[in-house]
Amino acid sequence: MSDLNSLFEAAKAVREKAYAPYSNFLVGAALRTPDGTVFTGCNVENASYPVSVCAEGGAVGAMIAAGHTKIAEAVVVGDAALCTPCGMCRQRLKEFATNDLVVHVADLNGIRRSFTMDELLPAAFELEDKKD
Repeated sequence: MSDLNSLFEAAKAVREKAYAPYSNFLVGAALRTPDGTVFTGCNVENASYPVSVCAEGGAVGAMIAAGHTKIAEAVVVGDAALCTPCGMCRQRLKEFATNDLVVHVADLNGIRRSFTMDELLPAAFELEDKKD
């Protein structure tokens, strides 16, 4: 199994564990670090509906909790053919990636499209942009 296929399968599997009783839109994400470690996350909704955790946020949180700080590749699997990360997650991924990080977007049948981080978030907010 290729590295990309195993990353897709990990995102697809964790998607099944999503808690989405309000939207019924399940999302899973899998991130691979430069050393090959894979972290996954799924969306978790709550009754205060807008205050939810996205799949990418869960995966990033798991990665950081394990002491990793760089993303080498990512896959997001959703119920739509083009389930790209939301704006918050694009910024969240950018914090731990380079502009050429590839984010693969998939539905349950496989990868549908791949984007670089720069394509997803061309004018990302950077810490050095912050004025004191």
